[in-house]
Amino acid sequence: MQSLPEEDWDPRAPEVLADPLRAYDALRGRCPVARSDYLNWSVFRHADVVRVLHAPEVFGNGVSRHASIPNGMDAPEHTPWRALVERYFTPARVAAFQPVARAVARACVQALPEGELEWMDAFAQDCAVRLLCAFMQWPAQLHAPLRDWMRRSQAATLAGDREALGALAREFDGHIRGQLDARRAQAQPSDDPTSRLLRDEIDGRPLRDEEIVSIVRNWTAGELSTLAASLGILAHYLAAQPELQQRLRAQPALLRPAIDEILRIHPPLLSNRRVVRQPACVAGRAFVAGERLTLMWASANRDEAVFGDPDAFRIDRDPALNLLYGAGVHVCPGAELSRVQLGVALEEVLAGTRRLAPVAGRAPVPARYPVGGWSEIMLAVS
Repeated sequence: MQSLPEEDWDPRAPEVLADPLRAYDALRGRCPVARSDYLNWSVFRHADVVRVLHAPEVFGNGVSRHASIPNGMDAPEHTPWRALVERYFTPARVAAFQPVARAVARACVQALPEGELEWMDAFAQDCAVRLLCAFMQWPAQLHAPLRDWMRRSQAATLAGDREALGALAREFDGHIRGQLDARRAQAQPSDDPTSRLLRDEIDGRPLRDEEIVSIVRNWTAGELSTLAASLGILAHYLAAQPELQQRLRAQPALLRPAIDEILRIHPPLLSNRRVVRQPACVAGRAFVAGERLTLMWASANRDEAVFGDPDAFRIDRDPALNLLYGAGVHVCPGAELSRVQLGVALEEVLAGTRRLAPVAGRAPVPARYPVGGWSEIMLAVS
């Protein structure tokens, strides 16, 4: 058996975990395709990531042992499932949800106390759970269990506890199956996403429960963590940039490009996986079928060759260059929903407060791979 080359980096080294963006910035120039035991081959440059994204026949998405619909599928299987999922995120459905999302976010802002508080617990996680449940039309009784699930998931991620993470995944699936059972028990059918999935079909047959669970898990479990992370990143960034904070208060029409740009600088999701389907070469590295790649979104979106100074905030950037929601056939189908949720949430935060500011001597605590952002942020809210 051919031996693997030496590791180029250690994604779990303390200095990387403490400041992953700086570590990725350094590797992007020094070793744009780097090997590690933990992530296999990591791809850091924007051009290389884009090339992989637009060659799904060469770099496939079927990387997991578990069903992942449609994220973990390749064509031709992926195509009909992707078409099914897209029906749940049409512009009309997202537009209809916007006033609901605004009401949810406004209530979360109104519940905020003035003074120093830990933002992730006081706002970001709670708002993420409530927005998710509102879109799925899940009952308020799930708010507390899902908040608790998020806390335990974060703790297990920080501890690197794979056994606990597996148990948490099964627990989340149990919440989804509970909602399926509740919909089946209803006397009258409803039009919420879970109920529609129970009536939906693929290739002329009803969806199986395990397929619905996989679809909903992809929508919800990942959405919770990335939405909460995004709400934390945005608040932390604006607290440190008071002039921009005030500008966005005065000009809410700028929120959408500003949010995309802040999350380009500091992304909520660090990476995504691919598997090589046929021999290929990326940045001078030759790969054979079966090898695994990790696409480093957090590095590609900070590539100097595309964005210049990666930390420079520019509201006029070309949105087509931003890989916040991916690209190609696997681009996030819920991207517009996420933009609406983040836009109304941040607008309500800015409208409902006078000032967000850092708390002196209380540095934020970084989240742990694969989630970006912060696990704790102390802010002064007035």
